[in-house]
Amino acid sequence: MPDNSMADDRPLYERDPDAWQAYLAEGNAKQARKRVGADVLIRNEEGHVLLVNPRYKPDWDLPGGMAEANEPPHQAAERELREELGIELEVGRLLVVDWIAPHGPWDDSLMFLFDGGTLIDDEAEAVRLSDDELLTYRFSPPSAAQALLRPYVWHRFTEALAAATTGSCRYLVNGTRYWR
Repeated sequence: MPDNSMADDRPLYERDPDAWQAYLAEGNAKQARKRVGADVLIRNEEGHVLLVNPRYKPDWDLPGGMAEANEPPHQAAERELREELGIELEVGRLLVVDWIAPHGPWDDSLMFLFDGGTLIDDEAEAVRLSDDELLTYRFSPPSAAQALLRPYVWHRFTEALAAATTGSCRYLVNGTRYWR
């Protein structure tokens, strides 16, 4: 029987930092990567929600966009608000995470939806188009949003409204609530 009394029980990252980094690099090269998007639920004092009409989509959407490489989702949401609508806003808590299955030429993705709170009238009036990605924006009553949003975005939106009210966070799959 071998004598294990001298065995080094330290984890690999402590015993051999170079081997640990090589292991991580190999895993990083082989594992799937997810596309990540981050949107924001923003309301005005009347309870209407901010919607945007992108040039590159056939329908309306929530404000936000895709995260850049190595960018945290909440920072992606804040950056997109600043770049597209001139809004300087620190987003609030996470309301929804929605896994979107592959569709058309797109791989699967994760969509994060954060609470942007309520803009007071002066803040809402200061919203402006800041780049050419958006055709327009509007504050819409929640009931009217259904006609503007794709069905799975509508479901994500309604789950976000519910989560904002209850203080919860929702996990969705293609816009549908998932639980066991």
